[in-house]
Amino acid sequence: MDISLIIVLAIIVVAALYFVSLYNHLVRLKHGVSRAWANIDVLLKQRHDELPKLVETCKQHMGYEQDTLTAVIEARSAVAKAREQGDVGALGQAETQLRLGLGNLFAVAEDYPELTASDSFHHLRSRITGLESGIADRREYYNDSVNHLNVRIEQFPDVIIARRFGFKPAQLLEFDEAEKADVNIQQLFG
Repeated sequence: MDISLIIVLAIIVVAALYFVSLYNHLVRLKHGVSRAWANIDVLLKQRHDELPKLVETCKQHMGYEQDTLTAVIEARSAVAKAREQGDVGALGQAETQLRLGLGNLFAVAEDYPELTASDSFHHLRSRITGLESGIADRREYYNDSVNHLNVRIEQFPDVIIARRFGFKPAQLLEFDEAEKADVNIQQLFG
């Protein structure tokens, strides 16, 4: 066998192995994004189940604060709808509204000593706060996974494989700037 033929075959085999390796890495990144989303989804479902209990507990003590409770209920529904549809953009917006609503609810609750003294309220508040913290941590991991995938499918030579096999960029889970702002307590009670 001719040495030049062996060299050409070796180059073809190495190139094929390289492209298989790139493809497998993109698949791992894609599934990493799916896994990170599933981790967020678990916490969103848990919080979704806790919110009606919190609203019911608050209703028993905060009879005339219906606007605050209604905002939380509506935001909860919007989060559930976006989560079920897998719409990351809508989920980010709905999450912003829910977080603002919960912040307002907890701020207004301070005006009701019998509510803040309730064991049920304390338990639910700490449970939901813990879930919020977990969602924030998992959101960070999800966005990191999305970023890795999106960068890789735009880099050469990965872009060749990504386009050929239909790898699509994933969407970051972002919350509005309003979510990061402090709750205006004076506006709530003004």
